[in-house]
Amino acid sequence: MGNSLFQLTSLNLNGIRSATTKGLEAWMRQTQPDCICVQEVKAQAADVQGKFETLAELRGYFHFAEKKGYSGVAVYTRHTPSDVIVGYGSPEFDAEGRYVELRFDTPTQKRSIISAYFPSGSSGEERQQAKFRFLAEFAPHLEQLKAQREFILCGDVNIAHQEIDLKNWKGNQKNSGFLPEERAWMTQLLTNGGLVDVYRQLHPDTTDDCYTWWSNRGQAYAKNVGWRLDYHLATPALAATAQSVNIYKGEKFSDHAPVTVGYDFEL
Repeated sequence: MGNSLFQLTSLNLNGIRSATTKGLEAWMRQTQPDCICVQEVKAQAADVQGKFETLAELRGYFHFAEKKGYSGVAVYTRHTPSDVIVGYGSPEFDAEGRYVELRFDTPTQKRSIISAYFPSGSSGEERQQAKFRFLAEFAPHLEQLKAQREFILCGDVNIAHQEIDLKNWKGNQKNSGFLPEERAWMTQLLTNGGLVDVYRQLHPDTTDDCYTWWSNRGQAYAKNVGWRLDYHLATPALAATAQSVNIYKGEKFSDHAPVTVGYDFEL
């Protein structure tokens, strides 16, 4: 790879069939990411077969939800992983297709790239409680993983961490995605959990340009009434190699924007 950076993208597709009809693959060919982590594939193995196993010459590794047309994550990569971990060992949430981890291990280093899709609690109290259960399970998993290897988790976290991470923070303090408990969980993950929010490492104070999701209601996208819900969360050693970050808004492949970070490492 010479001096070129390792380009890693995270994107919630809101349906792989939908996103690919909107020019996703052409954009991938143009930008040539080394790896793209996608969420909300909203497809099963049979839907992917013969159609989406590869995108722009990148090979996909999937975790499908049991429920049709729901959730699902994947990592598309140029590099062959040494191991693929589907699910993180949760009886409740592995059925929902929320986690796939690609390991790239050599005799001298252990590295993982993870695509994760955190539950949304916006549909009501029942799903909000499920989201809290997920967060309670997931933090110890990440802590354990961090003790064993370096990793970058890309994903739709469904949490805006700080006031600068969404347009209408005052009006959203009682809404899922900006609840005090969710924000406290993120703070804990980034302090005691020892992970780094890579975007904020590079742009600590950015507001309007940081959003990655816009509601389909009203004129949210046109008026840039957005939220930053899509993250790169990395162990400190890998986070330290991050050189650049780009949130692409040239075309809309879904209601989320792709977040691409250029890292100075090779797999």
